[in-house]
Amino acid sequence: MGLIRILGAGVMGLSVATELVSRGHRVELVDPRPDPGPHGCSWWAGGMLAPFCEGESAEEPVERLGLGAIDWWDRHAGGVHRRGTLVLAQARDRSELDRFARRSRGHRSLHAGEIAALEPDLAGRFTSGLFYADEAHLSPRAALAALHQRLQAQGATFHTAPPDTTPDHIIDARGLAARDQLPDLRGVRGEMLVLRCPEVTLSRPVRLLHPRIPLYIVPRGDGVFMLGATMIESDRRGVVTARSVLELLSAAYALLPAFAEAELLETGADARPAFPDNLPHLRRRGATLFANGLYRHGFLLAPAVAAMVAEHLETGAAPEFMDEVLL
Repeated sequence: MGLIRILGAGVMGLSVATELVSRGHRVELVDPRPDPGPHGCSWWAGGMLAPFCEGESAEEPVERLGLGAIDWWDRHAGGVHRRGTLVLAQARDRSELDRFARRSRGHRSLHAGEIAALEPDLAGRFTSGLFYADEAHLSPRAALAALHQRLQAQGATFHTAPPDTTPDHIIDARGLAARDQLPDLRGVRGEMLVLRCPEVTLSRPVRLLHPRIPLYIVPRGDGVFMLGATMIESDRRGVVTARSVLELLSAAYALLPAFAEAELLETGADARPAFPDNLPHLRRRGATLFANGLYRHGFLLAPAVAAMVAEHLETGAAPEFMDEVLL
């Protein structure tokens, strides 16, 4: 198939490169800042590999295609923690828990004692919850670094500008930067906090449901936790708003008052690329194949989309998310 050039070295570009290299193809990646870092939305991701929880509000393909992400990341990057997801709600918000249960599958209901057995620090705080045993999580930053290092070791090259070589195929995986070619791509702003709280021990992601301010907390180890949940229809990038910081910290305190003593290590925000239906799309125009629109499901759906890209290049078949071919 010759040389394949990938534009963009975020989660989509690195996943496509990994899939192609694993199939024996020659790959080069082009990104103004090709090393993983705080210059792209992949850096600020939660890293929850939670297809059943996401299925509560996402379209059907998200759960179905996301089911393979856990094994893919374990195989190619490692660092996957298969400890499930715990979903909780305050007693006054029990209707939110019931609604979540109706709209998702892959869970079992828990009573207070079972919640305490899973997460002792939450003992006595919640009377009921949901446990999604087959879900997992990872550290996005460690995973991106692992893919980057493995690709280099396997002969893929990284460039800050397109080299003089002439590729046989171009994959455009630039995320929101591809709006210069994909006018229906929009930004969905996400904000996150990183806390250090050695007094708290959580073994798995915990989602606290609320009708207005839902929260997820993902353990990073050594008393460090990532907090997130915001989805704002905006392509504004950069610092987190004061309102979001207050809401996220208030929700964390509602989950466990010990978070009041946490150190605020980091705040971050970026805009995730999304199409109107919030699903990824592949669009081929001449020698260029656009792979974009992962929305809030970057680490969950990138492996499946990467496999579709590889299959299309190898066989010419139109995969599930291929919706436009302009030769």
